[in-house]
Amino acid sequence: MTTEQIASAPVASPACATCSMANLANLRKLGINMEDADYVVALAGNPNVGKSTVFNAVTGLRQHTGNWPGKTVGRAEGGFEYAGRRYKIVDLPGTYSLLSTSLDEEIARNFILFGRPDVTVVVVDATRLERNLNLVLQVLEITDRAVVCVNLIDEARRLGLSVDERRLARDLGVPVVLTAARQGEGIPLLLQMIDEVATGKTVCRPRRIQSEPPALKRAVAALTEKIQAAYPGLPNARWVALRLLDGDERMVQALRSGELLELAGGVAPTAGAGSEGRAPVLQTEAAR
Repeated sequence: MTTEQIASAPVASPACATCSMANLANLRKLGINMEDADYVVALAGNPNVGKSTVFNAVTGLRQHTGNWPGKTVGRAEGGFEYAGRRYKIVDLPGTYSLLSTSLDEEIARNFILFGRPDVTVVVVDATRLERNLNLVLQVLEITDRAVVCVNLIDEARRLGLSVDERRLARDLGVPVVLTAARQGEGIPLLLQMIDEVATGKTVCRPRRIQSEPPALKRAVAALTEKIQAAYPGLPNARWVALRLLDGDERMVQALRSGELLELAGGVAPTAGAGSEGRAPVLQTEAAR
């Protein structure tokens, strides 16, 4: 199929898709109750980077566990206060990427993309920084509000490694904090950076891929425009376009079924609905 071929899908409401109430509804769909919090923070990272230790250091005993709605994957969430503001932090499944090749990756991706947390903290291992930065760059393609937590800095020191956090922050365009969560080192600064990003005191300017070939740029621009027309207010339509062009079957299915719109806070698809009240949705070559 080409981008000119279209199928029907539920119509999004521009006003609803961009309002704060819609975002609260999205969080409720994802199982997050914001009645006792002012801001929500997502905690992401590869497996075995000390993410749970960071979570425990930040929340202390103010946490509980359960499952993601409709999933068998466990979820931990907790809370903390900073400068009189209440934060809810959600520990996402450990994952190496957001390319949706596994249930864990899909949950993490959907929460960052559709839950639109006020801050996404990406925990990386100071001793394996290059490998962990793959996830960081993928997260920065989705959200402008992020903090990179370089954990296990004590282990890095023992190995004779050092991390220039100022240069890394400049290169990534987001705050970078060095931590040794088991000892509590760096945790106060991490909380400060979360608060500054959430409240807008620190504005992130994440570094994103700029070296796309001209043909890819044209394809992404055309597809992004069509997605925005079909889904007004969809967060980061450009990223969705990139995933479709890459042949992400899970994203294609979500687009065709209306799940993408439902997650984005639009009108949920109804069984047996006809073409009335429905809008065009792109089907790319990758969706054949």
